[in-house]
Amino acid sequence: MSQRFIIAGTDTEIGKTVFAAGLMLGLEAWGTKPHYWKPVQSGIEDGVDTRRVQKLTALPDERFLPERYIFSQSLSPHRAAELDKAKIDIALLRDPSVIPSCDGPLLIEGAGGLMVPLSRENLQVNLYKDWDIPVILCARTGLGTINHTLLSLEALWARRMNVLGVAFIGPENADNITTISEFSKARILGHLPWLERLEPQRLKEAFLQNFDQDDFIV
Repeated sequence: MSQRFIIAGTDTEIGKTVFAAGLMLGLEAWGTKPHYWKPVQSGIEDGVDTRRVQKLTALPDERFLPERYIFSQSLSPHRAAELDKAKIDIALLRDPSVIPSCDGPLLIEGAGGLMVPLSRENLQVNLYKDWDIPVILCARTGLGTINHTLLSLEALWARRMNVLGVAFIGPENADNITTISEFSKARILGHLPWLERLEPQRLKEAFLQNFDQDDFIV
């Protein structure tokens, strides 16, 4: 079976979609054929994340797999579903066979932070636990990240989940990254800086400069 990664976040709007695009470009440069899947999309005002990642990578259509659920409002999935008079079928999503098969690494991007509800009874993190796929935790570099990142790691470890490591996104803040590393002992995968222009070549260069192939390709 090809490698699979869950791209999870400590919060919403922290840059995990840009990180997912960067990782796709890195994996492509390292000789694999990565695929992207976002099973639950909340909010379509600015388009869906799948199309954003495709634009940021310029990779072909077949690398981007269709969402299971798309909701119109940029809200927690459980509430977005309710407003669209829908409900996420948790039993369906829990079945590992729902995860698409592909001939290269698969990046599965979550919706918002780890602990967002998918329904009134189910948190997203518990779906990840059922899937038993290594988690890449994406975190911001700025104020608040120490608390959010350590709490997110605690939630993953309390469920005995496989954490590949932490990827930071944002302006340079070496002390925050060092502090999280020292307290958590988690693997720090790297730091993707903000880019003035988000375009495939610049994103690829930034990713390859700041992340190590050995962390992602076994």
